[in-house]
Amino acid sequence: MREILGKRRRLLSRRDNRRSEMLSAALTFATEWQWPVLPGVAPDPQGRARCGCPDPECTVPGAHPFDPGLLAATTDARMVRWWWGNRPAAPIVLATGDKAPCAVSLPAPAASRALAALDRQGMRLGPVVAAPTRWSLLVKPYSLEQLGELLYAKDHVPGSLRFHGEGGYLALPPSETGQGQIRWERAPLPGSSSPWVPDVEAVVDAVVEALTRTGVSAPEL
Repeated sequence: MREILGKRRRLLSRRDNRRSEMLSAALTFATEWQWPVLPGVAPDPQGRARCGCPDPECTVPGAHPFDPGLLAATTDARMVRWWWGNRPAAPIVLATGDKAPCAVSLPAPAASRALAALDRQGMRLGPVVAAPTRWSLLVKPYSLEQLGELLYAKDHVPGSLRFHGEGGYLALPPSETGQGQIRWERAPLPGSSSPWVPDVEAVVDAVVEALTRTGVSAPEL
């Protein structure tokens, strides 16, 4: 009986630590960095790879907003505390664009090789969010017109690149989604100010060049 009680206490302690970690991260994003966030849909407890939303074929299980919707994203500390007080395990979803960072994402294997190539070139990158299948490079906010002009000027843009701009979203660490853990591949530098992020032009130019130079074939995922 003592052994069972001890295991239960350890499980409860880990659960409490996890809840505290999620709330602390959400508050940092919202209040210190002024990134609007909201809780995502929790993974379906009956199936890790399934989503808790009504869509049985959801392609981003647990990693998207549902209730509340994306427009509810906020930097208000009271709202963040209320959300994660009631849903402590909910993924943290960033509403990209406007004054918040946007992102450029690509499949994880290609992203790993591209980042290595960019490091060799001395390219300065901001934070990089890593999901099990895709990595996302955070960039400064951009408009659809700006993105359109950038892509139009390219001879070739890999179809595996995805863009998270205004009206988009991205799950942030340390969220747990239906596809697995979200983590920092390149963590923001410690500090209270919002992390530095590069321009989207610099990232797209560098990533396309790196993928071309390394001969990376990045399948659509």
